[in-house]
Amino acid sequence: MSTSTPRSAQFKMSSFIFLYFFTWSSSFGLYALWLSQKVGLDSITIGSVFAINGVFAVIMKPVYGYIMDKIGMSKWLLYFVCAVSALMAPFFVTVYQPLLLSHTTVGIFVGAFYLSLGWYAGVAAAESYTDRFSRLYGLEFGRIRMWGSLGWAMAASVSGVLFNFTPLANFVVSSTTSVLMLLVLISLKIGDAQLRSNNVISENKIVFSDVILLLKNRKFWMFSLYVAGVAWMMFVAEQQFPRYFVSFFDTKEQGNAWYGYLSTVQSGTEFVMMMFIPMLVNHYGAKKGLLLCGCVVGARLIASGLTTDPLMISIIKPLYGMEIALLLISVFKYIAEHFNKKVNATMYLLGYQAMIYVGSVVVAPPAGYLYAKIGFEHTYLMMGCCALFFTLVSSFTLSRCRSARHPEPEELHVLDTVSVAPAKSH
Repeated sequence: MSTSTPRSAQFKMSSFIFLYFFTWSSSFGLYALWLSQKVGLDSITIGSVFAINGVFAVIMKPVYGYIMDKIGMSKWLLYFVCAVSALMAPFFVTVYQPLLLSHTTVGIFVGAFYLSLGWYAGVAAAESYTDRFSRLYGLEFGRIRMWGSLGWAMAASVSGVLFNFTPLANFVVSSTTSVLMLLVLISLKIGDAQLRSNNVISENKIVFSDVILLLKNRKFWMFSLYVAGVAWMMFVAEQQFPRYFVSFFDTKEQGNAWYGYLSTVQSGTEFVMMMFIPMLVNHYGAKKGLLLCGCVVGARLIASGLTTDPLMISIIKPLYGMEIALLLISVFKYIAEHFNKKVNATMYLLGYQAMIYVGSVVVAPPAGYLYAKIGFEHTYLMMGCCALFFTLVSSFTLSRCRSARHPEPEELHVLDTVSVAPAKSH
C-alpha cells in the first residue's frame, strides 16, 4: 500500500482537522442557544445538561486516550469518530430533541453518551493524533491545528444565519462534512520511514499499570490543579456565554447573527495565534505559556463582567481564540517534556481533557444557579478572580522547563516525580 509523501500527508492531516472543526462548529457552536431557544430549557437545566455531558466526557476521554496509546498511529478510532459524527443530524432531529421535550432526564443522558463518542472525546482524540503526527514529521502542532481554527471560523460565519432559518440546516451541513472528513482520513497513509525512525511512538505499548503510575505522579496532580483553577473557569464560562452575549442586543435574532460573526473573528484570531504562539512558547517555555494563558483568561472574564456595552463585549469575545491557542500549544509541549511518550495520549485525554470536563460536572451546575440568581456579570467576576488566583498558585506548583543538558522525557520513567533533579518546581 502506497504512503503519502510528507507534503501530501501534511495537507491531508490539515484538511482532516479543518473538516472536523467545520463539522463541530456547524452544529455545536450554537448548542447552548439550541437548548435554550429551540428546546426551551432554562439556565439551571442547561447547566445540568453540560454537567451530565461532562460526566460522560470524563469517562470516555481516558478510554479514548488509552486506546490511542495502544494503537499508535492506527486511525481506526478516528474512523469511528467520523462515523458517529456523520449521524449527528438524524440523532439530533429524531432522537435527542424529542427525548429532551418528552423525557428530559432520559434525553440528557442519551445525548451526553452520543455527544461524548463523537465530539467531546472525539475532538480530544483528533487533537492528540494531530500532535503525534506533527512530532512524527518534525512539524509544529500549531501549524496543523490552526486549520481547525479556520474550519471553525468558516462554519461560524454562516451558522448563526442558518440557525435563525432552521437548526436542521446546521445539522445537515455537519453530517455532510463528516463524510468528507472520513474520506480524507482514509486517504492519509503514514510514511514507513517516519514510523521506523521516530521517538514519538513507544515500542513498549501502554499497559494499565502505567496509568496507575501516572496517577501516582505528583506532576500529574500539579498539572491537574492548573486545569481545575484556570481551564475550568475558561470553558465553563464559555458554555452559556452565547446567552449572555445575546442579551446585549435588541433582539435574539440580531444577537444570534452577531455571535456567529464574532465567533468567526475569534476563530480567525485563534488561526493567527496558532502560527505565532509556538515560537513564543518555544522561547519562554511551556510553563510560562500556561501562566500567560491564565492571566488572559482571568482578565477576559473580569472585563466581561464589568462591561455593559455591546461594542466592548464584542471586542472582548475574540480573546478566547488567543486563550485556546496559548493553552493547547503549551499543554502539548508541557506533556511532551514532562511525561513519558508511552502515556502521551492518555496524559492528554486524562490529565487535561477529562479534567476539563470534571469542571463541567463540578462547576457548571452552580454556575448555572449563579447566572439565574446573581446574573452573568457577577458570576464572571468571581470566575475571573478564581482563574487569576490559581494562575498565581501554579507559578509555584508547575514544573519548570528542562535545559538542553537534561535527558529527554522519553528517557525518564513515567513515575518521574520529585526525585528527578531537573523536574523541580519553582
